[in-house]
Amino acid sequence: MLKGTRFALLGVAVVITTTVAAEAQIPEITGSPVIDRPTLLEWPKDNPPAVPDLTEPTSNRLWDFHASIDDCDMVLSTAGNYHMALRDLWFDHYLPSFSWSDHDGDDDNDGRDWRRGGLRNWYYTTSPPISAQQTVNGTLTIANLTANCLPQIAVGPGGLMNTLQSLQFADGTWVTKGDRIPIIRNQGNVILVKRGNPENIRSVWDLARVNLVTSSPTTEPGSFGNYSGSIYNIAAAQRGPEAAARLFNEIFNNNDVRHGDDDDRRGRGRGLWLAGERIHHREVPWSIAYGQADAGLMFYHLAKFAVDSFPHLFEIVPLGGTVDSPDPVAGNRVGTLFAIRINGDWNRRQYAAQEALIDDFLSPEFTVILNQYGLVRPPGF
Repeated sequence: MLKGTRFALLGVAVVITTTVAAEAQIPEITGSPVIDRPTLLEWPKDNPPAVPDLTEPTSNRLWDFHASIDDCDMVLSTAGNYHMALRDLWFDHYLPSFSWSDHDGDDDNDGRDWRRGGLRNWYYTTSPPISAQQTVNGTLTIANLTANCLPQIAVGPGGLMNTLQSLQFADGTWVTKGDRIPIIRNQGNVILVKRGNPENIRSVWDLARVNLVTSSPTTEPGSFGNYSGSIYNIAAAQRGPEAAARLFNEIFNNNDVRHGDDDDRRGRGRGLWLAGERIHHREVPWSIAYGQADAGLMFYHLAKFAVDSFPHLFEIVPLGGTVDSPDPVAGNRVGTLFAIRINGDWNRRQYAAQEALIDDFLSPEFTVILNQYGLVRPPGF
């Protein structure tokens, strides 16, 4: 196996798929969202985008940074919804405390010149889960930046772990090594609205009459399934499946809602279903602040981070408990993120970096960081 190069699958197609929700009674979605994005010039890129590609118009644009990166000490491919906690762990604990040892500085074992040092070249991606594609292809792009390194660790939900643990490299080696490790649990979903809540949104029952933005069902099926499933399940728990199905269809299956201007739609008690294109933890707040949306369903910790970052723009409508102490109502889905090691022909520095990050993910310091941002450890941690 070669590190930092592209890999072929052994009879396995890399397709991350999820159902909209596990419950069979949730209606099928036949509608499609209106994409809410700024109108920007799409400049030509240096090269065709690779798979995966994280270029995204509301935040991820690198037209004037032209680079190709390889030979990395550490790469983490992770779901991005805990990015604020990962930032604190990475910069305040992981990088400052990491050290490795080698005898001559060239990552071999020939017994010369003891040396210790930190990580020289590293990156991590905080996006919808791309770990299967990123691991198999050994590359990703953002506009004119190309990064060609194999991740050492992947973090994501259970569905992603199932995919990764089913994959093999072309030489028959399993992509992952060891068991998945549960490290993070969220506290369900809330509604993010404009500061002052001008549309008087109080519950999921108000979401059909306003412009609602969600993650994309195409590029982020996992989070979209969580959000749409929570809307249906909360409604079903409160008023029964028929009322829940009506609400669900009014939000997601009314394509005629696009007809007429905004005042006309609202006069008929209907709003738009909106979505971003790639990374909802950036796009949903943008759409509410500056786009067409009145509200968006988000994980509690993502909404909390948006409010903490821009208190003049946003506030939270809880779906169980309070803004400061969430207690998800029945049907409000709660999810767990797992970490897993990726197999590779790692040198000593890369292997040490892999193990050090696993240790930090399991550390008491990370527990404190998670709690600060509205996240908790999984049961039994």
